[in-house]
Amino acid sequence: MGKLTADQIAEVKAKGFLLNRGTENFSGRIVAPGTVYSAQDMKVIAEIAEKFGNGKVAFTTRLSVEVPGIPYDKINDAIAYAAENNLRFGGTGAQVRPVAACKGTTCIYGNYDTQGLATEIHHRYYLGWANVKLPHKFKIAVGGCPNSCMKPSINDFGIEGHKVPVFDATLCRGCKKCAVQSACPMKAAKVQDGKLAIDQDLCKTCGVCTGKCPFKAISHDTKVTYQIYVGGTWGKTTRMGTPLSRLVEEEEIFPLLEKTMLWFKENAYKKERLGAAIDRIGVEVMEEALFSDDLLQRKDEIIAAPMKER
Repeated sequence: MGKLTADQIAEVKAKGFLLNRGTENFSGRIVAPGTVYSAQDMKVIAEIAEKFGNGKVAFTTRLSVEVPGIPYDKINDAIAYAAENNLRFGGTGAQVRPVAACKGTTCIYGNYDTQGLATEIHHRYYLGWANVKLPHKFKIAVGGCPNSCMKPSINDFGIEGHKVPVFDATLCRGCKKCAVQSACPMKAAKVQDGKLAIDQDLCKTCGVCTGKCPFKAISHDTKVTYQIYVGGTWGKTTRMGTPLSRLVEEEEIFPLLEKTMLWFKENAYKKERLGAAIDRIGVEVMEEALFSDDLLQRKDEIIAAPMKER
């Protein structure tokens, strides 16, 4: 086979295969819903690495699996073998990228099922919007708490679970050794003058104090609310995501995500990241659009419209 052309390299990149530096072999990215792989998945991935690649496997920073060393003429066979075993290559291009989640599902600090939410987003938008071309890549991160291990604030759309402590002073016994004060990692909770007080400037609403008070002065069934970040980027150009002005309820997440992508599609120039478009047009303008229903009402029109050129 002769030297690969730029068109051939671009063609397989769109399928999730990236050229290995200094070679004519490729790394193929395998994407799992919720960034969770079963034991059987891992066995099949190892087989793919042995049959089609160089026998090695690596994880990307967004928890996709890369199988390096796949020759161009084995790519279609690798795709077919993966599909036979319910695995999928992908994860590149100007579209919704693989959804990354922290281990909040099992983590002691996780406020909700992060991998479950990421799996639903994967099916609705990574797969459901696979044919929707956006102005640039669109990264989604699902984080379980303000520890921010998945770094939601440096993604185009970041979700972070919070539990705002609900304090009932009438139930507080002013314990000499307060379980809530002992548990608080930010030292925001302190017993003062015989009563617990929470410094709202220090409190990160991480949820660690929930359930700690034996007298239920801090509610044991505090619901989870979510901080949404939009327009974060990390790399040659860095921008911290803009936090929406209020925490949102669970049922608001999917409408806000869809409206963010629609706003991006309608307002950003081709090859412009969401954060750059927000800075150009204005945070207030975008947030007003996200908290109204206009974008969803025009969804089909926005998706069908041609990309904006500079």
